[in-house]
Amino acid sequence: MTPAELSRTVLHAVCRAVEDDALPGPVPERVAVDRPRPGGRGDYATNVALRLAGPAGRPPREVAEILRTTLLRTTPGSAIERVEITGPGFLNFTLAAHSRADARTGLLRTIRHAGTRYGHGDALAGTTVALAHAEEPRAALWTRTAVALLRTQGAEAAVVPGAAETPHPVPVTPAATADELYARLGPDAAHWALLRPAAHDRPYTDGEAARTLLVQRESNGLFLVRYAYARTRAAARAARQLSLTPAETAGTLTEDPATALLALLGDHPAVLAAAARLRAPDRLARHLEHLADTYLRFQETCPPLPLGDEKPSAAHRSRLALAEATGTVLAGGLSLLGVDAPEHL
Repeated sequence: MTPAELSRTVLHAVCRAVEDDALPGPVPERVAVDRPRPGGRGDYATNVALRLAGPAGRPPREVAEILRTTLLRTTPGSAIERVEITGPGFLNFTLAAHSRADARTGLLRTIRHAGTRYGHGDALAGTTVALAHAEEPRAALWTRTAVALLRTQGAEAAVVPGAAETPHPVPVTPAATADELYARLGPDAAHWALLRPAAHDRPYTDGEAARTLLVQRESNGLFLVRYAYARTRAAARAARQLSLTPAETAGTLTEDPATALLALLGDHPAVLAAAARLRAPDRLARHLEHLADTYLRFQETCPPLPLGDEKPSAAHRSRLALAEATGTVLAGGLSLLGVDAPEHL
């Protein structure tokens, strides 16, 4: 069961509870399912009970219990092993082992089919956003990137000339002049310097912070992300030389580094949607850093390619598919930030 399928399952339970008069109130258009927050349990969680509590006139935990009972009664098969209520009324889901493996396989297939558009959706479809043009270099880049992010979620977004009736430019801490910045750092590092810090933080354009972006070490977030992408491409090239093809059957991806990487790939659509909704490219940049760091640790402990005289196995093919999916997500994210994803680094 994938997150999308689980979301539809929970929404169906809400509809059934309303139809059975167990739960008063309107049915939401969609139900968000995410990774559990700190203190949560299981594979996925949703706050739908907290959202429905007000309209229903019931305490959130009571609403959660109604939905839990309905879910256990109406969910076919044994895809969900356990449903628990935590905190003020979060529903936490633990998937059955076979369902978890199916979800991982489905995730890798989804990324392969979507390519660098993985995570694009319609969460903001029907929304029109006009952001005012800005002259200041950082605000101008931030605004253009926010428009690109909004469009990934189906919004009609554009940059428009500033006027009394249009929104103000996106508020950010300013940077140096564009000519000086791009001359010192080049376009890729300049974009990272302006977009990686949060809007209210100083950009990485002064002194040591700027020089760090030009150093090839993993403490440099820009290098880390691009290096991880290059490593995924190197694995793909070596695999072709060995006639080793990726296999999206994820049943062998059970090691902790692999499951951590799969979780981050599964989180990518939600991160992209949040970055768009909040006009916050820095959220995407931080996610790419975390994804890159997790991939590099994964490839050290779970090599996608056979070592020495080792024969290729199903595990190698699954790991290779995971490496390929990671590279796809890194490339798509870098593209949205206006940063090149190099095949060699």
